[in-house]
Amino acid sequence: MTSPPLATRRAWCGLALAAAVLPVQAQVAPRDAERAAWAPLHEAAWRGDVAAIGRLVAAGAAVDARDAYGRTPLHVATFARRADAIRRLAAAGADLGALEHDRYDAVTIASVADDEPTLALLMELGASAKLVTSRYDGTALIAAAHLGHDGVVRRLIAAGAPLDHVNNLHWTALIEAIVLGDGGPRHQACVDALLKAGASTQLADRGGRTPLQLAESRGYAAMVRRLREAGAR
Repeated sequence: MTSPPLATRRAWCGLALAAAVLPVQAQVAPRDAERAAWAPLHEAAWRGDVAAIGRLVAAGAAVDARDAYGRTPLHVATFARRADAIRRLAAAGADLGALEHDRYDAVTIASVADDEPTLALLMELGASAKLVTSRYDGTALIAAAHLGHDGVVRRLIAAGAPLDHVNNLHWTALIEAIVLGDGGPRHQACVDALLKAGASTQLADRGGRTPLQLAESRGYAAMVRRLREAGAR
């Protein structure tokens, strides 16, 4: 059998690498060794100890202090799904859009974790779904679409997330739902939600391939049908 052209093989390798790496980068959860070096406010946020958070803030602890990975107490409370701690930190003036060292905010962390309750809370408190985050210059919506987190995708769309943001891999949320998805029900639901919201079907990847062409090349019949119904070419 003839081998695919070198450019094609390189593209496949790039997709495989991105699929393996992209979701992991947003989920560098705190490790035990890092926790051992935390200031008390980070530890209180991780445990969800609202009383301790109040005492520490009143005593002058910096609400947006950083750990070795650049995480604020809000970041670690989000990882730990500590709703009361998130509320208390927000009331103390925590920066809801703070980025850690890999440039992820709390909204993206919750989105990658498929954590709709925490995401809804962050939105309620005033966090933005519009930030450009990550080393890929992406958004929480792109990350959620990639992972097939359809409920999160719908929440982010409702919160005004940019539908057609193009990251530095030259992918939109719609493209990522196709090229990094598995073609299954949850990724189909992401595609459907994006199309219903008005996401562009004409923005192409770096190789000039449209979402329809990408879905066709992968044999994702349900996505192909939905894209054609939306007028994709």
